[in-house]
Amino acid sequence: MAEILNTGGQFNILTPREELKRQLLGIEIAGRTCYQSISGEVTPESAQRFVKMIMRRGHESVIEHTSMSVLFTQCSRGLTHELVRHRVASFSQESTRYVDYSRGGDEPDLQRFQMRCILPPHRDSQEEIGLGDGRSMTPVDMMNEIELYYRSLRKGGWSPEDARQVLPNALESDIVMTANWREWRHVFEMRTQKAAHWEIRRVMGDLLITTQKIVPAVFDDFYVAGIDTNGLRFFEQKRNVW
Repeated sequence: MAEILNTGGQFNILTPREELKRQLLGIEIAGRTCYQSISGEVTPESAQRFVKMIMRRGHESVIEHTSMSVLFTQCSRGLTHELVRHRVASFSQESTRYVDYSRGGDEPDLQRFQMRCILPPHRDSQEEIGLGDGRSMTPVDMMNEIELYYRSLRKGGWSPEDARQVLPNALESDIVMTANWREWRHVFEMRTQKAAHWEIRRVMGDLLITTQKIVPAVFDDFYVAGIDTNGLRFFEQKRNVW
């Protein structure tokens, strides 16, 4: 039977946190190079002050001299479809062509494999849904049916890259994203606002709060603006005028 994951997407920041903090020094050097204003030693304290000042003024090009890599897990294929639309980034995504979802080790075990899926936590996954032909199924039943289709195709001799055609957007999929901080700010702006899809908003909100703790000078202009009807928070940005 398919495994339903409703714990929300997980993330792991792959770039060491001390490295993220050190990148602030490079931002100050890059910014001061524009104006030939370097005088004295660039320190973590001076970099924090400089980045806060230049971000307040909207000069975000200097934060492109940075990089952060994040591994996302327990996310659906639908979420990864949205994520890869961000162009100024690099991605390495779990492949449904080469990953055999029979998950049986060296040799496929087509009797025991389990498909992992993400369903909306605010919906009842055991709700009976009419199919219009006299039958009814729960969302969990539907995922089990898709698992049966995939297993049957594999048993019938279809390769993973052919059998994947029946796999759903709900399929759990891992992905690594690397981008500079300016692009991460754009991701947070788009994917944590109220209009964003619930799944990506939830995991990106958690990631945003974590990055605010590591490099607050770059991300502390985002704040929790409210809670939607599904009980999920959404974020907005403070708009600075100078």
